[in-house]
Amino acid sequence: MSLPPRDDERELVERAKYEPPAFGELYDRYFLQIYKFVYSRVHDQAIAEDVTSDVFLKALRGIGRYQDTGRPFSAWLYQIAVNAVADRFRAARPLEDIDAQHDVSVGGPGLEEMAARRDRMSRIWAQVETLPRQQQTALVLKFQEDMKIEDIAIAMGKTAGAVKLLIHRGVSRLRLNLAGGELEEIEA
Repeated sequence: MSLPPRDDERELVERAKYEPPAFGELYDRYFLQIYKFVYSRVHDQAIAEDVTSDVFLKALRGIGRYQDTGRPFSAWLYQIAVNAVADRFRAARPLEDIDAQHDVSVGGPGLEEMAARRDRMSRIWAQVETLPRQQQTALVLKFQEDMKIEDIAIAMGKTAGAVKLLIHRGVSRLRLNLAGGELEEIEA
């Protein structure tokens, strides 16, 4: 009988503290979601790869100090990622927009609808980029990464109430800046 996912994660983290090769399993498990988060913040593949590597290097170096507080291990990784992205932003601003690198595939039913939805989402996320950095991070973790408020709080080093307030203020500001029902796209 296999362990439940959370118990399996705890066991893997404890093994990684004493057996560095076990950290490779954690890396494999969480790399893609951490990379996607970082990429959503920096909008550049090379920078996202560098920052994600830094996140996992810091996690490997700090795994011995990691303490299970009942939250998923990924929340700790997101906390490292939030800090690493902030460090990168202090050093330089991103040069390229993520949407410039993606196309809507040609053909198939509903192409116009897909293009219109993509345009609405682009406008929404462009407005998110105008928000204060803390609000941006909270909105990305909530609506793109689908994290729970408590996990966002851990990742950002804030209370759950502070995260709720950041999200509320961010969404309120977006409502003021966006026309009609565009914002419902992000909340759906």
